[in-house]
Amino acid sequence: MPKIGYARVSSSSQDLDIQKAKLKAAGCEVIRSETVSGASRDDRSELATVMEFLREGDELVVHRLDRLGRSTRDVLNLVHELDAKGASLRVLEPEVTTAGDMGRMVITVLGMVADMELKFIRDRQRAGIEAAKGKGVYKGRRKSVDDEEIRRLASEGTAKAEIARDLGVSRMTVYRALADDET
Repeated sequence: MPKIGYARVSSSSQDLDIQKAKLKAAGCEVIRSETVSGASRDDRSELATVMEFLREGDELVVHRLDRLGRSTRDVLNLVHELDAKGASLRVLEPEVTTAGDMGRMVITVLGMVADMELKFIRDRQRAGIEAAKGKGVYKGRRKSVDDEEIRRLASEGTAKAEIARDLGVSRMTVYRALADDET
């Protein structure tokens, strides 16, 4: 049974080496890795490639379940897709596989825990931003375009949609800049 490893980190400041070493030690012949958020399956090209090439009898191996995904729905959908292909999922920590019924139940519970953990991370981030705003430290990201440039183009008769397209901003940004001018 071929073992295909999948490793993921969320940011470039994190290291894939530990995951890759554990996957190699588990007997993975092929290891695919990427640096991308696990909040959803969007923009995860390496995972898509792995899922495309898995065949009956293959085993997808991940270090921890949260490396596969932080959304319970995504994880369960992946397990369902693996089942449909006749493949299975193996998580190294804690050791669990979907090859049996008990493993599917454990994966479901672990997926829910990963999902909750993502919600906790977002809540802590939101609370930190609110606290920083209260202290006047956090003011959001810096503007990528000068409002004066938007106003100048609008005063020359350039359409709002064209201004947004030319400056690479949303139309809402254009409308806000022009609204600020009116107040």
